[in-house]
Formats: sequence, structure tokens, C-alpha cells
Amino acid sequence: MRPALLLGLAAGALAAPAAQAGTPKVEVMAVGRKALLQEAVTVRPKAVNVRLKSRKCKVADATPLAALEILRRAGGPSYALRDFGACSRRAADAGGLFVTKIGPDRNKGANGWVYKVGRMAGSAGAADAAGPFGTGKRLRSRQRVTWFWCVSQSSGGCQRTLEVKPTATGVSPGAAVTVTVRGYDDDGKGVKVAGATVLLGAAKATTGSDGRATLAAPATPGRYAILAQRKGTVRAFPVEVVVG
Repeated sequence: MRPALLLGLAAGALAAPAAQAGTPKVEVMAVGRKALLQEAVTVRPKAVNVRLKSRKCKVADATPLAALEILRRAGGPSYALRDFGACSRRAADAGGLFVTKIGPDRNKGANGWVYKVGRMAGSAGAADAAGPFGTGKRLRSRQRVTWFWCVSQSSGGCQRTLEVKPTATGVSPGAAVTVTVRGYDDDGKGVKVAGATVLLGAAKATTGSDGRATLAAPATPGRYAILAQRKGTVRAFPVEVVVG
């Protein structure tokens, strides 16, 4: 089993169930092998029980797997697990849970499901009570968790995940909006991405060699999302732009 896949161990708007006090709010998105399975949505990843065959396994709060389970309970994609440990009613025993399928996409060979927190791939199981990087720190408020179908790269690791950054998040109707698109590897090292498609309302542009593109803001005031995608990479989380 490829090491990058082991990083996925234990792993429109939706209304999430009520959360325990102190549980952070995080954004979660699921990008499948060929399609987006879940738009970015905010959830509170509270401690949950997941069922694995005849066993009930406790998953600690503020973990990527808890976020995936809360997402499922709110109407998001289903998923399947395999246990490489001995999960139980103790959250400390859930570190060996491994996500083998989300939605219609099942792990196959060296390719399959992994997660990132922010720009970096987790270095611990997605249900590890010590957090995604094994530091004792779990998810924090406003962090972004990306579950995505990893395509094994010849250079190692997974394909890059995109990030889009506009020069401003508040603009006048019809104003020019310049954005930069960067792609991040498993270690969070970024490069400027050429050839990415950027969308803002009905406007569309393609990034140049400097990773930049300029679009016209919609003529109608409101809140809009800037999106960026390119074949061979994982699409970016949307960034809100207020026009008015």
C-alpha cells in the first residue's frame, strides 16, 4: 500500500447536526476521481461513533474523519472504512481507520483517498486523536480539509491541490479582479500554475505563465465565488468576493 494513501487513514450548503461546545468550525470539500463529490461546506466535526461491520468505533472530535462523518450525516457522500488497528469505544484506538471509498470512487492500486489540512497532506491517520500531523493539535476553526482522490505521481506523492487568491475580496460592479493560482504538493510547497481556468460569475479566464488571470466582476451587486481548476490537479476551495 502506497504511503500517500496511508495519509488517508481513518478518513450547495448543508446543515450540520448540533455540535459539542468548543468544537471548531472547519470547511470540508470532497473531490472525486472524475467529479466534485461535495462542494465546500462548513461543519463542526464533533466526536462521533462510526460502525465497522459489527463494531462501534469512537472517533475523536476535530479530526478529519469526524468531519467526513458529520458531512455524511448532513447529506454528504457516503464512505467506506477498513481498520488496520483495533478501533473500539475509545477514541485513542481509532488511528488505524482507513478510508477506502467515498461516493462511487473506491481505492484502486496506488491511487485512492487522502486528505489535506490546509496546504499539507496529513502525516497521521484521519481519526488519530493526536491530530492530523501527530502533534497533539487537532483541527482548528476556519481550517480547510480537502478529501481527494490521489493519483500517484512518478515523482512521488499526489497531484497538486490548487489555491486561488484575488487581489481584493470587495470590488465595484464590473471592476477588474486579478487572481493568482498556485498549486501545492503534499509538503505544502507551492508553484504558480499556468493554464488554470478561473471563474467568477459568468466571467471566465485562463492563467498565464505567471499563474495570474484577470476577470470582470459581475455587474449585479452580491456575493460571488471565485473558482479555479485545471486538469491533473485538485480544484481550489472557492473564495468569496463581495461586489457592491
